[in-house]
Amino acid sequence: MRENLRLILQSLPEKPGVYRFLDESGTIIYVGKAKRLKRRVSSYFNKDHDSAKVRMLVTKIRDIQTTVVDSEWEALLLENSMIKEFKPKYNIMLKDDKSYPWIAISKEPFPRIFSTRKPDPATMQLFGPYSSVKSMNVLLETINDMFPLRTCRRLVQSDRPCMQYQLKRCPAPCCGMITEEEYQKNIQRITDIIKGKRHEVISELKEEMMGYAEKWEFEKAADLKKRIEILEHFIGKSVVVSTSITNMDVFGLEEEEDCAYVSFLCIVNGAIVQAHIIEISNNIERDSEETLWNGILEIQSRIGELSGTILVPFMPKLVPDSWDIQVPQRGEKKKLVELAVRNAHFYMLEKKKRQDLVNPERRSQRVLQSLKDALNMKTLPRHIECFDNSNTQGEDPVAAMICFMDGKPAKKEYRHFNIKTVVGADDFASMEEVVYRRYHRLLEEDKPLPDLVVIDGGKGQLNAAYKAIQALQIEDRLMIVGIAKRLEDIYKVGDDLPVYIDKRSEAQRLLQEVRDEVHHFGITHHRKRRSKTSLKSILDDAPGIGPVLKKRLLKEFRTISNIQNASQEALAEVVGPSRANALKEYLQQNLEKSQMEK
Repeated sequence: MRENLRLILQSLPEKPGVYRFLDESGTIIYVGKAKRLKRRVSSYFNKDHDSAKVRMLVTKIRDIQTTVVDSEWEALLLENSMIKEFKPKYNIMLKDDKSYPWIAISKEPFPRIFSTRKPDPATMQLFGPYSSVKSMNVLLETINDMFPLRTCRRLVQSDRPCMQYQLKRCPAPCCGMITEEEYQKNIQRITDIIKGKRHEVISELKEEMMGYAEKWEFEKAADLKKRIEILEHFIGKSVVVSTSITNMDVFGLEEEEDCAYVSFLCIVNGAIVQAHIIEISNNIERDSEETLWNGILEIQSRIGELSGTILVPFMPKLVPDSWDIQVPQRGEKKKLVELAVRNAHFYMLEKKKRQDLVNPERRSQRVLQSLKDALNMKTLPRHIECFDNSNTQGEDPVAAMICFMDGKPAKKEYRHFNIKTVVGADDFASMEEVVYRRYHRLLEEDKPLPDLVVIDGGKGQLNAAYKAIQALQIEDRLMIVGIAKRLEDIYKVGDDLPVYIDKRSEAQRLLQEVRDEVHHFGITHHRKRRSKTSLKSILDDAPGIGPVLKKRLLKEFRTISNIQNASQEALAEVVGPSRANALKEYLQQNLEKSQMEK
């Protein structure tokens, strides 16, 4: 550790605050918060880290800056703002969302309302962003049908209204056809509709409509009635998720290795009025609580203050007293949180599908990387080979080997093995033989060895295969694992407990696909060999039947079953009467013997 860093660490206080790591160029590369600055910052230098990214970060630190605050909550807020300001290389990062549309109301006299993908808070009042362009457009159309606003970019005074006024698409403020007070009143109603306060707007419009009716201003009353019907029709198409829940904000979280997704649902009067998902890249030290808080604070910065009640999937350790955060355990609130989590999960899956369509190799790289991490391998398992044995009650022992390259079957490399040195049903010895033969040949031919060898079987088959690997002295050049048949657990040599791999993960599915492929390939070969063996053994031992007559019988009757069911006269036409009589007796005795064995 550098001397200047040692001195800084000694002088740090045991108080909450924010710390910043700087590299040799003076650039901030990481911002973090701490309940106790000295203890947290010192931990980077006092212990070995499992994460390679953390170790890399520590090697680049040349200076440390800190800011002391009064509470851990203030540290969280300050950290969040600094991450946005400095965008440090090793921090979690909010992905750029400029592609998402927003609803904007311009900050000017007689404002315009429009959609934009370039939000500017200085000149616009913003609502969004909207993940669904279609739902946003439906909302805008409803608003324009209810409250026509000016559409021209510049407000120029005129003596004569344009065509938009004649079509009732603009109130013509340029000609003084509407007062600024009345126009702003409509803008406020539009704002309430966007925020989900639609029933309140309907109540206000109905009250105003009745007032016009009482004054016999039926044309104005009819206009308001039409607006009410438009809004009620829009509300009728809204997704109502609860009849008892009023106003709540719901958050869900889905995480993977390098990225996380925070899902947000805004519930107003039991309906979802806004939904959005924030994507956060995790560059270092993934922390679920920190990720969730970053998502919540980012949503708050975009839409303004959140509602009184916030539902989350788990309770963060750090919660300010003024926030009402709940983790529901049952009922409709629990279902809302599950819905938010599912939204984040499906968004992650859809993103992967889109990426795989654009770049098919991306998926295979991702799967191989996850398998490499799960098995703690040094290299990516681009070349995988898998072995399986087959026999029938000790007879006709065979083995099969299949090969996957970059996560896909390489069928030209598939191989069958007839067991040569093993007598009877000895799976362990058979496995040792075929593994030895395979890699002894590769070494002789100077061909590349696989990165990963998978043995279809438990610890016995795995250890037998490893003996062959040791005999060839290549145990340091590849990894070998076994996949148990019953629970599909993955075992390494010398480990009593299986390797933990999520049964639903892509890595586990790849191993299962490899195992299923060698099963199918091996069983197909074994059936063919068994069929040939059974044909040969029955006809070769038949009295008076030599190679020529055997060939003639198979050509005429095709199968042993047809020969057994054939009449003596039919057999006599092929092999003669005397041989037909002996063959018929022999086949009958053979059939009775096989039935007794069963």
